[in-house]
Amino acid sequence: MARLRIGSRGSQLALWQANHISALLRGQGHEVHIEVIKTTGDKITDVALAQVGTKGMFTKEIEEALDEGRVDLAVHSLKDLPTESPAGFELGAITEREDPYDVFCSSQYESIAELPRRARVGTSSLRRQAQLKALRPDLEIEPLRGNVDTRLRKLVSGDYDAIILAAAGLNRLGKKEFVRQVIPVETMCPAAGQGALAIEIRAGDAAIAKSVRFLDNASARASTTCERALLKKLGGGCQVPIGAFAEIRDGRLYLQAVVADPDGTTVLRESRDGSDPIQLGETVGDALLKRGGQAILDKVYGRGVEVPQQP
Repeated sequence: MARLRIGSRGSQLALWQANHISALLRGQGHEVHIEVIKTTGDKITDVALAQVGTKGMFTKEIEEALDEGRVDLAVHSLKDLPTESPAGFELGAITEREDPYDVFCSSQYESIAELPRRARVGTSSLRRQAQLKALRPDLEIEPLRGNVDTRLRKLVSGDYDAIILAAAGLNRLGKKEFVRQVIPVETMCPAAGQGALAIEIRAGDAAIAKSVRFLDNASARASTTCERALLKKLGGGCQVPIGAFAEIRDGRLYLQAVVADPDGTTVLRESRDGSDPIQLGETVGDALLKRGGQAILDKVYGRGVEVPQQP
């Protein structure tokens, strides 16, 4: 079997993900080495990433290593990837999906509803901020940077009354002690691709494609393809207030999506079912744009945003 080199960010969660894929590949008889690569997003720690506006914040340097042949495949959180793979790359696999939901974490309060007026809530996502503001306009939403451990430490130290995180990262790291509420999709629609891992490879590399094919999960591929088709239709990434969640119900895809004004004053939600992932994503995206989504997104792109993108 081949010796495979995996490119990964160096955060605790990224390394968990890389080691998880490494173990599965070793189970197939491969020798595997993990190459830690520092990305632009890892280097910028004191500026809101959405203000920087650089595409591929957490992927560019890893893709350069892949292109140059220093690594054979890259493991990413799918939600970090642009909706179209750059020239020369493709997604060799999308893994079985972890819990895709957002969760409410607190050491004092059991739910969003229990928070007192003007409670401080930390989130790294404009998407989360917008939906939270729509639900509780009285809350103080404050930017939150750092890895999972750093964010939880800030919660425990009292910097925040609560924080909102992705369930998947907490589940993978076994850090669920502060999870008080799994937030329903109808309240807080997740990011497109949340909970899924993407295995990025060089386009046309048949040997590596064959090696990682067993990692591809048909259900995760269909649902995330649908979500990313919607995101592409809306022209957005994880720096804008767009949520998308697709699941298979009775053999058909069911997509729920949201576009929201950052201050929560306008929240547009749309849900439909269909059989073709891309067509369904584009149809729901069109519906949101026509209902006022275009005006919201134009305003966001025009004024810039003041909170960091989610990692």
